[in-house]
Amino acid sequence: MKSSKLIMGCLATLGLTAGMATAQANVDRDAIAERLKPAGQLCLQGEDCGTAASADAAPAANGNGADSIDGGAIYNRVCMACHETGAAGAPVRSDDDAWAARIDQGWDTLLDHSINGFNAMPARGGNPNLSDDEVAAATAYLLEPVMDVPELDGAADEAPAEEAPAEEAAVEEEAASDEATEEAAAEDDANGDAPSHAGIDGEAIYNQACMACHMTGAAGAPIRGNADQWAARMEQGMETLYDHSINGFNAMPARGGFTNLSDDEVKAATDYLVEPVR
Repeated sequence: MKSSKLIMGCLATLGLTAGMATAQANVDRDAIAERLKPAGQLCLQGEDCGTAASADAAPAANGNGADSIDGGAIYNRVCMACHETGAAGAPVRSDDDAWAARIDQGWDTLLDHSINGFNAMPARGGNPNLSDDEVAAATAYLLEPVMDVPELDGAADEAPAEEAPAEEAAVEEEAASDEATEEAAAEDDANGDAPSHAGIDGEAIYNQACMACHMTGAAGAPIRGNADQWAARMEQGMETLYDHSINGFNAMPARGGFTNLSDDEVKAATDYLVEPVR
């Protein structure tokens, strides 16, 4: 009888420990999501990112045009990293002087630049899944402080997403590298060599803060998985790359423009970024 009670007690303890570990993992992921909440919902590659961007917004009573889309949410997720920091020469939102000559070109021209790209700015902010209406709503939110934005009732016919094939290839490449990433992390844990940022979801942070530039090459950013572009950079060592990610380097803003990210979160995102060429 005593042996049975002892066994049952051990099983209960093991179950409680496993449950606490799972809960802790969930808390860590929730904490990351909460820290990034001002930037909108996370949208992973392969998902319907454009539609998801306005999921939190209350639907308009009537109509499905651009006027019913939450442009602020899309801006925070796709555009803010550059247009709040001035990265790659992007005009900062609300800076009248930076926008003066641009707004003289008119709404149609500025919207065309947003949809099709202009200079260092990639088409659709680097997210080819955004519809014309969603780009228009985000552009309107960006320009509201400096110009009279026309009422949106639907943008022009949606242009084909030219970058979609490249993104699909990148998704396949990332899927192939995920297993290697997990195996490497497991080996580090087994050897007791896990870094301080081990266990942080670097992929989620990368998709939120880094993908717009490092998936498209905007502003000269090295593309994830491109060994030639990363060769010289990798020779500098991870500590240097961590420092550049945290403090900024050339056109890249500190912490990818998300100043609320911790050092460990930035390091985790950097690990995910360089994993295919490391």
